Amino acid sequence: MEQEFASTLLENAVNEFAKLPGIGRKTALRLVLNLLKRDAGEAELLGEAIIKLRREIQYCKVCHNISETAVCPICANPSRDASTVCVVENVKDVMSIENTHQHHGLYHVLGGLISPMDGIGPQDIEIDSLVERVAQGGIKEVILALSATMEGDTTNFYIFRRLAPYPDVKITMLARGVSVGNEIEYTDELTLGRSILNRTLFSDTFAKET
Repeated sequence: MEQEFASTLLENAVNEFAKLPGIGRKTALRLVLNLLKRDAGEAELLGEAIIKLRREIQYCKVCHNISETAVCPICANPSRDASTVCVVENVKDVMSIENTHQHHGLYHVLGGLISPMDGIGPQDIEIDSLVERVAQGGIKEVILALSATMEGDTTNFYIFRRLAPYPDVKITMLARGVSVGNEIEYTDELTLGRSILNRTLFSDTFAKET
């Protein structure tokens, strides 16, 4: 049964919060009521932070990571190893891998995984721009750090095939310390760090499976 609200303002706020992933209407109501108990200045700061985030955040033109500038701090950092590019599904995976302190190269954020069941094809994610980066030269290794799921494996194989014309580029993938079915963001830092350090050639892994 739909809950009735005495205030239209309250109802509108609850409806907006409830649009967020993982937030039901009960949780949304609890959050809104909590905001009402706080000092008005705190609520204004929250609102301003959200508006500023939405208006000013952008995506790095090189790797597609979130950034406040055209090129993100990671890509712009001269101390990073520009010859190694770690391919991830989303921004959260960049954060997870950065927390391991085991990857010192650059990233490439796909923005999703190939999933025919969901109508997501190679053209819907940032694979062409990855191939363009490799074609420009200077990249010696591409690390496939995608989730150990059917969608992740499908995307890995597609990228491997697309990069086949560049035999001098080593294509590796995370060691299977990341359990099958696991998503990168839910893997603990120690396991993820070891998986990066012990990465294997994708061609060797593919040969074993076939």
